[in-house]
Amino acid sequence: MKRRHWLLYALAARPLCTAAAVDDAQGVTRRALAFPRDHGAHPETRTEWWYVTGRLQAERSADVFGFQVTFFRSRTDVPADHPSRFAARQLLFAHAALSDLPLRRLRHDQRIAREGFGIAQAAREDTGLVLRDWKLSRQAAGRYRAEVASDSAGFALRLDLTPTQPLLLQGDAGYSRKGPLETQASHYYSQPQLQVAGELRRDGRTQAVAGTAWLDHEWSDTLMPPDAVGWDWIGMNLDDGGALTAFRLRRPEGSGLWSGGSLRRPGAAAQAFEGPQAVRFTPLRHWTSPASGVTYPVQWRVESPAGSHEVRALLDAQELDSRASTGSIYWEGLSELVDANTGRRLGQGYLEMTGYAGALRL
Repeated sequence: MKRRHWLLYALAARPLCTAAAVDDAQGVTRRALAFPRDHGAHPETRTEWWYVTGRLQAERSADVFGFQVTFFRSRTDVPADHPSRFAARQLLFAHAALSDLPLRRLRHDQRIAREGFGIAQAAREDTGLVLRDWKLSRQAAGRYRAEVASDSAGFALRLDLTPTQPLLLQGDAGYSRKGPLETQASHYYSQPQLQVAGELRRDGRTQAVAGTAWLDHEWSDTLMPPDAVGWDWIGMNLDDGGALTAFRLRRPEGSGLWSGGSLRRPGAAAQAFEGPQAVRFTPLRHWTSPASGVTYPVQWRVESPAGSHEVRALLDAQELDSRASTGSIYWEGLSELVDANTGRRLGQGYLEMTGYAGALRL
């Protein structure tokens, strides 16, 4: 790694999630979300992310791909009124990944920089993220555009993502509990069932793609309770037009500490659920990464007020090593949702698992 990347990593290692920082945080203040302002950055909070995942199919073949484009913003401990324009008050990170199902491999890359100097920017008034040549922006009529390219991983994406449904406010009108204490919470909304069209360049060949995606935007001062090591999360676009979210925060021995989620059926209001046992994740099959030696459940039974479901990874090897940016190793990938009783497919989306390579400390 180049010397300046080591410097940036050292700066990034401080701000987010030491146990002391989590214990001392007061949490975000519960309030009504207001748009388009809350599509933008919230630099007063400790951590924030804009997370887009989805399924793409090539226009001229049956090839299917999963993709992830995620931007993270982290407020450091440098005072906001520090006089130096070189002070690293805010750091931006980004991850991009392509689950290449035809070749049975994951391609991924990452970026990191401090905000400013025309290199990295998180707009306050609406979604507008730039990290060198990677971009995510919200444009006219609410359409998003994502642009990422990685020479080292051999892929590039240029995608337009068009909303087909209203925003889904998670938790209580966008205030999502993440632990037993009221202050252990985030502001959190989703945009499921995004219609996607664009281009995928893969190993020098460009092809038109289309599909469906999911966007999450979340900001908080308390990433998770101090006795949690990580989380398991799913965001599923249902084949009937609905959307299912489910997550749990996990103790070191694997038991659930807190859980939540939502189900929105077509044309209906969202049903939210949260509590220590609101969602139960039971592993059914495991995979061990040859790169890290970490073992992940890649098939789950997920039981919630939304029903009994199975989540099945469409590719086991979807582990991301992000130690050069956010400092963690995690698993995130395209998965299928089926009815646990009948085996009938209900939808597709993304499964994310953190904390299996050690307690998550971004």
